[in-house]
Amino acid sequence: MDKLFLEEDGVITIVIFGVILLLVMGLTLILFFYLSRKKLLQKELEKKTLELNHQKEMLKATIVAQEAERNRIAQDLHDDISAKLNVVSLSANFLIEEESVTPKETEEIINHILRVTNKTIESSRKIAHNLLPPILEKFGLGAALEELCDEFSKSKKVNVISIIEYEAERLSKDDELHVFRIIQELMNNSMRHGKAKEIALNFKSEIENLSLSYRDDGLGFDTSTIGIQKGLGLRNIESRVSLLKGEITYKSEKLKGVEVEITL
Repeated sequence: MDKLFLEEDGVITIVIFGVILLLVMGLTLILFFYLSRKKLLQKELEKKTLELNHQKEMLKATIVAQEAERNRIAQDLHDDISAKLNVVSLSANFLIEEESVTPKETEEIINHILRVTNKTIESSRKIAHNLLPPILEKFGLGAALEELCDEFSKSKKVNVISIIEYEAERLSKDDELHVFRIIQELMNNSMRHGKAKEIALNFKSEIENLSLSYRDDGLGFDTSTIGIQKGLGLRNIESRVSLLKGEITYKSEKLKGVEVEITL
């Protein structure tokens, strides 16, 4: 009988030990999954925070770029259009108020008014063209980029070699304007800051995306310090690429030009 009790006690002990072991293992698994989940959530939160900070930076860059554009337009209107219209106004008032003006002087003043008026019209067209190139609105991105490259080449300051294979209406009008401004800003940077003599542009429509390859033979820059020396132009480009949900990479060295790859 004692032997039977001892055997039962042994079985009970084993069962209890097994249950305790299972509980410990269960608690360990729960704790492991809890900590793993917590770690994943923390990483996800960090990722979301980085994305949010990036979006804030891009939004800030966009706002700064827009404000700079508004200031430039306001300056153009004040310095160019307003100044010319003021000359027209003064000349017209002089003709009205001055009684001793000779017919010859009248003719000269009228011709002067006409010349200044024509220059004012031309200036207003340039400002309107900078806001929204008419060819982009009428004929689309491909034609607008060809005209842009042609304008830069005709300046005789830089030679532009371009391959533009864009499928019409692949992008919305707003997105086409973003792409146009990106390439325009790249070319302006090449001339103003890079002192480039040659620019090569390759813009293609592919099955799943759009690819833009750009390079110049200008002064270049140290890519390791791009975050430090990034100016408004580069921030403006990056903000537009971000709005298009694209990716951009730079490759450059001092005195060896710049290469830019953009995928949209």
